[in-house]
Amino acid sequence: MKASLDREGCIACGLCPTICPEVFRMADDGFAEVYNEDVPVEVEEQAVEAQESCPVSVILIE
Repeated sequence: MKASLDREGCIACGLCPTICPEVFRMADDGFAEVYNEDVPVEVEEQAVEAQESCPVSVILIE
């Protein structure tokens, strides 16, 4: 699975790194970013949960 995030639409709520810190983190500018594009198999469920939980739907896990 691959993770991507539209940073322009991010509202910096911090939910995605809370749910899946193995894939997402908060960048120095305060907005979320994907730092591990290749989602590890053991956290695929959490990555999908982060996508489904994003209040502005800017995360794509495919």
